[in-house]
Amino acid sequence: MDSATIEQMIREGLPRAEVKVSGEDGTHFEAVVICPSFEGLPTIKRHRMVYATLGSKMGNEIHALGLRTLTPAENA
Repeated sequence: MDSATIEQMIREGLPRAEVKVSGEDGTHFEAVVICPSFEGLPTIKRHRMVYATLGSKMGNEIHALGLRTLTPAENA
């Protein structure tokens, strides 16, 4: 698994999101996801939305994913 593939999967699942994923070891990654759909949602629901875009890859090919989830207003 690589950062570009994870970015693509998140963008496909959250089409209006800005996504930046880093991680060099192939199993541990960090992601910043900025998405208008996060408006009004608590952090746990935002994270679940991102995890849903990755499906069965989470816990398998992706061992760990640190997330920072923001709305566009929170990123301003």
